[in-house]
Amino acid sequence: MNAVLIAVALSLVSAVAYAAAAVAQERLAAGSPASGALRLLGSGAWWWSVGLNASAALLHVVALRYGPLTVVQPLGALTLVAAVPLGARMAGRRVAAAEWKGTALTLLGLGALLVTASGPAPDDVLSVPEALAVAGATAALIGVLSRPGARPGLRHATASGVASGVASALTQTVTVAATDRTGPLLSLQVVGVALLVAAFAAGGLLLSQTAYRGGLGGPLAMVTLANPLAAAVIGLSLLGERLQGGPAGVLLALAGAGLACWGVILLSRQAPRQEPADDDHPVAAVLALGPDSATAEPAWVPRPHDPGHLTTATR
Repeated sequence: MNAVLIAVALSLVSAVAYAAAAVAQERLAAGSPASGALRLLGSGAWWWSVGLNASAALLHVVALRYGPLTVVQPLGALTLVAAVPLGARMAGRRVAAAEWKGTALTLLGLGALLVTASGPAPDDVLSVPEALAVAGATAALIGVLSRPGARPGLRHATASGVASGVASALTQTVTVAATDRTGPLLSLQVVGVALLVAAFAAGGLLLSQTAYRGGLGGPLAMVTLANPLAAAVIGLSLLGERLQGGPAGVLLALAGAGLACWGVILLSRQAPRQEPADDDHPVAAVLALGPDSATAEPAWVPRPHDPGHLTTATR
């Protein structure tokens, strides 16, 4: 099978797992006070969501071994496409027409991006100085985005997306360097970059958990946009990846990006956030969805309307 097709298939399964984890995290964040982040470490439900994230990340790592960043990262937008109907199902409501339209636009935009981004399997890696420079610049950007101020949900979500995108770029360096068989398996490059991957992956997870206190739609949309953008900047500027098709390919990629952004904006206009009942397990509810669940009593009770909760991305 073609290496790019393998990468795409793995990315699709990874996106679904990420979506289930995001919905579970948002439900946990909805019932967690602003000062209760440390309490999550003692929550079994939160660790189940971490397990879902870890499984998705493992599939993502394998996908990066077969496909370039410019292919694998845009497919991360499918996390939002999967999370919208999953979140609606758990809330006991139908997916709105605008959400279906956003799904279609996002898929069309991704298709255009994939046509121009499809290339050979990756063989270039970041050097240790390059990896350290990327890590330093990313840490500084995350520090700026995480400062106290207005709209922390969207800023934390952007920081989470950047951290995850950089972690993916660094992960590709680890997987390619560790499997090219031209050097020791546990070289300084592999071990050092792997530690950076762990740090940024953990940081991205905690930042997204904080961002989801403002609802799922807007923050997840920002994570979805920031993640591939950060990875693409690294892939195009440092890893020698290129868009296919020359000037026409660039125009097609820009059109696809515009469609995908429009779709993400529509998808981010979620229904008001729902809050889990006290005796419900968020991850179990996500995993237990079945054909008969649509007629069952909704697992989540509506949250009273609060204008202070941000549920949409503003432009």
